[in-house]
Amino acid sequence: MRTARFAAWIQLAMMATAATACAGTGAAGPGTSTGAGGGAGGQVFQTEKATVRVTTVAGGLERPWGLAFLPDGRMLVTEKKGTLRLVTPDGAPDRAKSEPLQGVPRVDARGQGGLLDVALDPDFARNRLVYLSYAEPGEDGRNSTAVARGALSADGRALTGTKVIFSQKPKLPSTLHFGSRLVFDGRGNLFITLGERSKDEFRGQAQDLGSHLGKVIRIRTDGSVPPDNPFVNQRGARPEIWSYGHRNSQGAALHPQTGALWMNEHGPKGGDEVNVPQPGKNYGWPVVSYGVNYDGTPVGTGKQSASGMEEPVQHWTPVIGASGMAFYTADAVPGWKGSLFNGGLVSRGLVRLELDGTRVVREERLLGEMGKRVRDVRQGPDGALYLLTDEADGAILRVAPQG
Repeated sequence: MRTARFAAWIQLAMMATAATACAGTGAAGPGTSTGAGGGAGGQVFQTEKATVRVTTVAGGLERPWGLAFLPDGRMLVTEKKGTLRLVTPDGAPDRAKSEPLQGVPRVDARGQGGLLDVALDPDFARNRLVYLSYAEPGEDGRNSTAVARGALSADGRALTGTKVIFSQKPKLPSTLHFGSRLVFDGRGNLFITLGERSKDEFRGQAQDLGSHLGKVIRIRTDGSVPPDNPFVNQRGARPEIWSYGHRNSQGAALHPQTGALWMNEHGPKGGDEVNVPQPGKNYGWPVVSYGVNYDGTPVGTGKQSASGMEEPVQHWTPVIGASGMAFYTADAVPGWKGSLFNGGLVSRGLVRLELDGTRVVREERLLGEMGKRVRDVRQGPDGALYLLTDEADGAILRVAPQG
């Protein structure tokens, strides 16, 4: 029955779709888009590679943060305030979302905290496990990023047996820079991106292997540590650490050909980055940066690079407010195939990067006319892109060819 419903939804979506985009120039100087239309049929935009249309799949979401597709085409969506909802994309947008699911862990929703990313276990069809990252409250106003997992009930109304499998150490009195995105590595392990909690007195821990702050970590699905993690046998180091020297990553995806993890991360005033974090490598924060502090003073050494610290694949000044990331692998828009899409909270749209290996050869800005803060980007099973808009009345938007 679910398969039949999903097939019907795909047919409906391909007949009545909507998407938005922008035409850009090369990586040296992205341009703007042209668009027309609107209303119930969505908005149509001419991009470099295709004419696309944007439609609303679901509305009335309060600061949605993460999205995951279920095998039957429905979606799990997190809301920052601490709710997880099931979205059925074959009805009216104002009726697509469910009531909040039960069994979600308690979150600290102050500042940038809350319920963050959501991901399905690679063996979800058998075990129905769902993973959530969130700001975990501690004592005396302290908190940290944590990951819990629970099984989605047969009726889709709850997570059962929910338990914490990872908790960032140390917990600190900050409401900023939690990360975090969840990406499975294709071998049954889970990558988690972690922020450095922002404040001057904390952020130096991004360079400290005894702290989880400012790290990418890799764990097994039960929270245990893979034996081939780079610091497993290093005294004083947290064995979960994969890479370090990161600021605040809110976008990550696995490269479809190489299987490597890619991530974007927020810079300060300037210096948003795309990195390909390698095991045991140092990505520089807060020693070096392509940005400056918000008060205009230099970051760390004041240099943009240093020996022993990895260079980003791409960096942006002014920042785009990078959040959400997806590689496009579908056939719906052939010209997008192999492109890396990044959401923009500050640039209010999408940024498409064409790649030659790990080198960016072209950049295109999309959806700028809509003026929406894009929090997450996912490729759907129908070959369309799905976006979450970071608003009090947020939405899931579908971006697909006009036809």
